[in-house]
Amino acid sequence: GRPAAVRSRDTAMPSALQNDSGRMERGGRRRSEAEEAEKGRMKRTIIKDWKTRLSYFLQNSSSSTKIKPKKVGKHHTYFRPSPEEAQLWSEAFDELLANKYGLAAFRAFLKSEFCEENIEFWLACEDFKKIKSPQKLTSKAKKIYNDFIEKEAPKEINIDFQTKNMIAQNIQEATHTCFSAAQKRVYSLMENNSYPRFLESEFYQELCKKTHITGTAQGT
Repeated sequence: GRPAAVRSRDTAMPSALQNDSGRMERGGRRRSEAEEAEKGRMKRTIIKDWKTRLSYFLQNSSSSTKIKPKKVGKHHTYFRPSPEEAQLWSEAFDELLANKYGLAAFRAFLKSEFCEENIEFWLACEDFKKIKSPQKLTSKAKKIYNDFIEKEAPKEINIDFQTKNMIAQNIQEATHTCFSAAQKRVYSLMENNSYPRFLESEFYQELCKKTHITGTAQGT
């Protein structure tokens, strides 16, 4: 047998570890509660900011049915679409994405839901497919990979490990189809999840209302 002192030290260790793990667990809980509270606060701020921005769209829009972005440097001003035009967005997700005003509103909505990386990735892929130069194609492919695909990327999208690996191999010799599988997956994710929620949002409902009464513009 071993000396009693060694035995008692051995039995004391698990309880000390338990105490430590109990403290760590409580600390972790407190931390995660604090993180949740902070996330909630950020979300409220972003939603407020989102509503401000969207009401800004409404106030600064004419009743013109044409959507012509006015270019002022790099800034775009979007006119408010007619209710009929906004209603078209509910017919198909592509109708929404093809409309500049609709796309801007959808991006703001995704920002409020903390998933704007999805639309940003989709748009980056659309631009990528238009590139003619092979050199530019390779550098753009690497940028998209660094921004959206690799582990812990600043705007990491939610795709499976297999697709990520396939992309990592494909970008070594970039072609226009490098990101096709991932783009399809992200498109489907937005179409089935975010798009229906966007159509139910107050802002979208507001755009579909027929308000042709003069003098109501100041009250939005």
